[in-house]
Amino acid sequence: MAPRIAQVANFVGPHSGGMRTAVDALGARYAASGAQRLLVTPGVRDATVETPSGVHVRLRAPEVSGGYRVILEPWRVLTVLADFAPTSIEVSDKTTMLPVARWARRAGAGCVLFSHERLDAMLALRIGIRSARNIGISAAISAYHRMLTRAFDAIVVTSRYAAGEFPATARNRLRHISLGVDLDTFHPRRGIPASDGVLRLVHAGRLSREKSPDLAVATAVELHRRGVPVQMDVYGRGPMLSRLRELAFGAPVTFHGHVADRHALAAGLASADVALSVCPGETFGLSILEALASGTPVVTADRGGGRELLTAASGAWASPEPHALADAVLRVAERDACTARIAARRQAERFDWSGTAASMLDLHSEVSSAISARALA
Repeated sequence: MAPRIAQVANFVGPHSGGMRTAVDALGARYAASGAQRLLVTPGVRDATVETPSGVHVRLRAPEVSGGYRVILEPWRVLTVLADFAPTSIEVSDKTTMLPVARWARRAGAGCVLFSHERLDAMLALRIGIRSARNIGISAAISAYHRMLTRAFDAIVVTSRYAAGEFPATARNRLRHISLGVDLDTFHPRRGIPASDGVLRLVHAGRLSREKSPDLAVATAVELHRRGVPVQMDVYGRGPMLSRLRELAFGAPVTFHGHVADRHALAAGLASADVALSVCPGETFGLSILEALASGTPVVTADRGGGRELLTAASGAWASPEPHALADAVLRVAERDACTARIAARRQAERFDWSGTAASMLDLHSEVSSAISARALA
């Protein structure tokens, strides 16, 4: 019998970034493998859409900070799941969808948590501090993670950094599975950096505090202050846009907003000399992979999951401070451009969605089989 996989994702929308990309990329490959696939997300109103990748159910949800919508009535998700009768469920939200894990246990379905963020880092970045420990909440976060470990049959982490927030008691539940990148859409052939003596930088991502876009813009401003001929293109939207415009005042930084056309975004990435993806709290960094796949070397922070995606040949890393990151950009810019582009592309080719999907399908099979075995015992 074909597996029946349900994906449940809160905090996603038309302009969402990495989480939405991952959910869609995996879901398409689940369906292509022969699985029956259901996707449940928040929406403006209730709607059910048949797609080539399965059924997509949107449940009405209010808009919250930053344009996200959040399902606040998890019992409505459970009703949809009961109608679908999944063999396993993939939950891409560790804060609001715990009732799904409890329902799965009662219904005899496996349940996997996909950990897309670190709670400690996310809280620290959103309120502008270096560490969540500074406000005495680390004990509460640890207790919450112990609860997550008990609730889910497996927890997917995408990097060593992502795994670091979970207690030692969770190790038997953790599965390290890297995300992938669309190697056809993001390709060096999409663009070539201009040979006009201007150092072209690019940043792509949601313009919200937890993504640290201000650090990327401040790095470009620092280079401009030093007298480096520079041009920075920023792709994305979010609540920090006004703040970023003020930060960039007088510097050659262009804000393009959200670019829905992935090929247009790929062209912007491929036409840059260096990409900046500098958030120190990212658990992975799909924007890093998309730049690398486009042949553009990346500068990132020396901590966080993004650092794990780079080699010395495909980019550079530095302390998450504008002056240190500016130095790293200049080091990358001094390299032979052709060699750097080849190294970037080769690094991205290690991360293909087909491998990610195969690992996730194996995990779904593992947890659903374990549930069946316990039922028969």
